[in-house]
Amino acid sequence: MVGIKDVARRAGVSVGTVSNVVNRPHLVSATTRSRVLTAIQELGYVRDESARQLRAGRSRILALVVLDLGNPFFVDIARGAEQAAHDEGLHVITCDSGQQADREQSYLSMLAEQRVRGVLLSPVDTSGVALETFRRNEIPYVFVDRRVPADEASSVSVDDVAGGALAARHLVERGHREIALVNGPQILAQCRDREAGVRSVLADSAARLSVLETNDLDVASGRDAGARLLGMSPRPTAVFCANDLLALGVLQAMVSSGVRVPEELAIVGYDDIEFAGAAAVPLTSVRQPARRLGHRAATLLIAETTEDTAPPARQTVVFEPELVVRESTKTVVR
Repeated sequence: MVGIKDVARRAGVSVGTVSNVVNRPHLVSATTRSRVLTAIQELGYVRDESARQLRAGRSRILALVVLDLGNPFFVDIARGAEQAAHDEGLHVITCDSGQQADREQSYLSMLAEQRVRGVLLSPVDTSGVALETFRRNEIPYVFVDRRVPADEASSVSVDDVAGGALAARHLVERGHREIALVNGPQILAQCRDREAGVRSVLADSAARLSVLETNDLDVASGRDAGARLLGMSPRPTAVFCANDLLALGVLQAMVSSGVRVPEELAIVGYDDIEFAGAAAVPLTSVRQPARRLGHRAATLLIAETTEDTAPPARQTVVFEPELVVRESTKTVVR
């Protein structure tokens, strides 16, 4: 492999100058910097990051562990985190737990072995068991899309109880009295909170609630739930889905069966991903500021891992959701 000494020899400079060009380019004149960069390009030199971290005693890598990278909501969280990291000269690696607690635990073990600088975690296992071993490594972590007490860790989330209430209130105000909730796995706190918000509104109304649980939060599960809705008697006139992917699946099932949306079935999703507004019938959805979630969580984590400042107080940041009304709920039931 080409080493830093080879670059220095080619450029006619010292090893220290090459190191400065790579790590502290502002210390090197433009002429010398250009000569070194030319040598790097010609030789194909790639610095040994693991060796650099060993010498420096710290990594420039943050990790983000999310529930499902197939969901654009988590992709937007990753983009927000990456922007915050980039601004500080850091990088983010993203891991997909697939909503599986054992995979989440495996990733956390691997990240501890790699001695990453810190971890952003959207957890599957809300019991905290997966974190018990990880905490012993003294690697900072921040929860994203999950609220926890500040004495445990910093967290950045959206008020999902309020989000569920927004959706339910909207449907009740449209006149719906037979409402279905297509919800995801109950192991996920987000699903439990959104259902709690729905029930808090319907408890004070004349509407009845039917709950259909799914094993996953994806389009295929939504299509399956849509087929189950079609077989219900009486059939609900409205459905709130725990995320937009489920809602898109329900919409597909209705369109393929000739059920008119919203005339025969109103649909509300959650997250307000880009595809929600671009659907065959644009979906009403509860919006979460995904990029802001990722950016804020990464900012908190970076602050915890900055050695030249005092550790900041842990924070519990909660954003408010917003209802975005589109064609899928425009009809008012009389």
